[in-house]
Amino acid sequence: MLSRLVAASHLIALEQLPVVVAEHAARAGLDDVLIYLVDLQQNVLKLLAGPGEDGAGLGGGRGGEDAEIRVDGTLAGRAFQSVQTMAGQPVDDRARHHWVPILDGTERLGVLRVTAARDDEAVLRDAEDLAGLIALIVVSKGPASDSLSRLVRRQDMTVSAEMQWRLMPPLTFATDRVVIGAALEPAYRLGGDTFDYALAGDRVFLGVFDAMGHDTAAGLSSNLAVAACRNSRVGGGDLVAAGRAIEEVLLEQDRSGRFVTAVLADLDLGTGTLTWVSYGHPPPVVIRGGRWVTTLDCSPATPLGTGLGVEPELCREQLEPGDRLLLYTDGIVEARDPDKREFGLARFVDFIIRRNADGLPVPETLRRLINSILDHHAGRLDDDATVLVLEWRGPAPPASAVEGVART
Repeated sequence: MLSRLVAASHLIALEQLPVVVAEHAARAGLDDVLIYLVDLQQNVLKLLAGPGEDGAGLGGGRGGEDAEIRVDGTLAGRAFQSVQTMAGQPVDDRARHHWVPILDGTERLGVLRVTAARDDEAVLRDAEDLAGLIALIVVSKGPASDSLSRLVRRQDMTVSAEMQWRLMPPLTFATDRVVIGAALEPAYRLGGDTFDYALAGDRVFLGVFDAMGHDTAAGLSSNLAVAACRNSRVGGGDLVAAGRAIEEVLLEQDRSGRFVTAVLADLDLGTGTLTWVSYGHPPPVVIRGGRWVTTLDCSPATPLGTGLGVEPELCREQLEPGDRLLLYTDGIVEARDPDKREFGLARFVDFIIRRNADGLPVPETLRRLINSILDHHAGRLDDDATVLVLEWRGPAPPASAVEGVART
C-alpha cells in the first residue's frame, strides 16, 4: 500500500489525495478513509475533500460526514491533542472507526479516520504508517496549493500575516535531544511578531522578534530581521554578528525610526550551555523540575534599527536535562482583560508549569495557552503575542525518551 501510494503521489495535486489514498488504503483493509486537517489556530479539524466535492477539495462534507470537527470535546480532537490513535464508534459487529493523528515529525497536521477490524493491531499499525505518509505528501504539496491555504483558514488574512506565516518554520520540531514549540496570535492579523529556529550539528539557534507597530511595515521589518539573521548565521556569524547584520539591514532599508526588539539564543545540545543576547526584549525564563527557577536577565543592547551602536552583553546559562526555556514577546504578558488587568508573567509561567505537570505535550500546552490568553482578552488581542518554548532533553536521552519523541 505505502510503496504504491508513494509512486502515485509524485504526479498528483493535493486535491486528488483523498481519492488516491482511499483507493490504495482499501487494498490493505482500511475503508472509508477521511483526511481531516487542522485549521490555523488549531481549534477545528476540516475535511479535505476530493475533486468535485465542494469545488475542488475545500472541505465540503460528503456522504453525511462532518465537514468540520471541533478539536475540543470530540474523539477526533482527543486523537489530535494526545497524539494517540483513538477507537471510535462501531460500524458493525466486525469493524469500527479509528482516529489516527497525522504527524509530520512532531508537527500535528490533523487526523485520519479509517474503518478497520475492531481488534486487528496490524491493520491499525498500517493506518498509523498511512497517516505518516499522508503527512509527508501534504507537506510536499502544500506550498503549491492554494486549496490547502483556503482549507486551513477560517478568516481573511492581512498581508502582514501572510508574510509572517510564509516565513516561519513549523510550529513544532523535535529530535531525541530537543523539543521546540511555538504559538502566535492574532493568527490572521499578525503585525511585527515572528520567531525562528534552526539546527546545525550539535547547536540549535532560537530567535524571537517584535517589530514596532502592527501593520504591513512592521511585518516587513520583522521579515528583514529574520532574513538578515539567517544570512549571517549560515555564513558563520555568531549571535552578536547576527545582531549587527540585522541592524545594518534595517537602517539601510528604513530610516523612519522603526525598530525591532529581539532575543537571539544558541544552545549546545551536547553540554546544555545556553548563550544569548537581548536587544530591548523581555528576558527568557527557565522552568526546572516544575518550578520557575530563573529569569535570564542580561544587559541588553538598544532595539535593532535604532542606530545607537550599543552592543549587547553575551550571556551564558547552564541548562539541566528536562529544562524548559521560554522566549516570548510582550503581547503574551501584557494582554489585558476588559477590566484592564494584565495576563501577567506569573500567570503565563504558571500555566506552562501546570500543563507540563498534567503531562501535556508542548504543542498542546501552547495551543491551550493561546486560547487562555484570548479568553482573558475577550477573544481579541490588540498586540501580537508570541511564545517559543525549548525543552532540552539532555546530551544522550534514554531509549524510552527517543521512542516517546513522536508524542511530544
